Amino acid sequence: MSLPNHFDLIATDGAARTGRLATPHGVVRTPAFMPVGTAGAMKGMHWREVRDAGADIVLGNTYHLMLRPGAERIAALGGLQRFTGWNGPMLTDSGGFQVMSLSELRKVTEHAVTFRSHIDGTKIELSPERSIEVQRLLGSDIAMQMDECIRLPAERADIERAMLLSLRWAERSKRAFETAPSGYMLFGIAQGGDVPELRHASARGLVEIGFHGYAIGGLAVGEPQAVMLAMIEEVAPILPIDRPRYLMGVGTPEDMLEAVARGIDMFDCVMPTRNGRHGMAFTRFGQINLKNARHADDPRPLDEASAWPSTRDCARAYLHHLVKSGETLGAMLLSEINIAYYQYLMHGIRDAVSKGTFADFRARTRADWARGDIEPR
Repeated sequence: MSLPNHFDLIATDGAARTGRLATPHGVVRTPAFMPVGTAGAMKGMHWREVRDAGADIVLGNTYHLMLRPGAERIAALGGLQRFTGWNGPMLTDSGGFQVMSLSELRKVTEHAVTFRSHIDGTKIELSPERSIEVQRLLGSDIAMQMDECIRLPAERADIERAMLLSLRWAERSKRAFETAPSGYMLFGIAQGGDVPELRHASARGLVEIGFHGYAIGGLAVGEPQAVMLAMIEEVAPILPIDRPRYLMGVGTPEDMLEAVARGIDMFDCVMPTRNGRHGMAFTRFGQINLKNARHADDPRPLDEASAWPSTRDCARAYLHHLVKSGETLGAMLLSEINIAYYQYLMHGIRDAVSKGTFADFRARTRADWARGDIEPR
């Protein structure tokens, strides 16, 4: 059964693309970076700051939300948007990755994954059908199929087993999704580790099943960047041109820039807020570690040309003081600075692709990163 298309491809420049993804809660401009609101909140940021920074869509986590406060409770309270106060599009992951990464005691069978809650030890079963049900109760605009993600490096036999199981779960996820109310989307997830032929088989199988969009999963889990990019190059050409492509759990600004150059449209990662909480700022000149003593007497802002107030107006000395003092405000300011930079990068990419100047933008951006932070005179 074919699914309706909600994605309009606006322009291409080489393999790089820009488009618009229509959802019940608004339009997502692509390429898009989705800030991660794991438990229905952005760590250290208000939703208005996330929106003001330029984000069209955010990510919520099925695993955490179904454990606390519970999908049925969120549904009774009007769904994720009303519950959280974020009035834009939301994507929810399937919960599979967190089951694999957070639950030491788990059992994977053909039917489902059973695991112990990391909160209270309760035994829980998560099947493809239950994952789709939870995401429907949450009211997400984009739901993800249930899959099994394993860390790399891994034995080929283990990678193949997980990939084939994920394909079978993709079919079950779609059947479960087809009983859901209209108005939201389902993405399939290509697995296959670092084995090209397994990646090919997974992508072709997903296209045959048919989804609103396609994700590449199982990367940024310990493999070198070159391997990640090589797998994107293997998978992206197999995916339909008229459907969005989502690289899950990625990543650094360089990862995203290079993935866009290979045809990727959507990203998510905890890195902007997590690094912000640890004193790291992402800027046009690369990462800046505000813990370093050299910032203690530096009156300059991180980037005087930035449109984001905290990036442009806060002295490095003040940010250094906040970080070294353990002040909550330091983590808050650096989190919003980082989210704003990620959205600035996405805006620049979209504009460059639309104008056919992506190659120049890519080279200029990489040159700025290579130049690095400029020492005060």
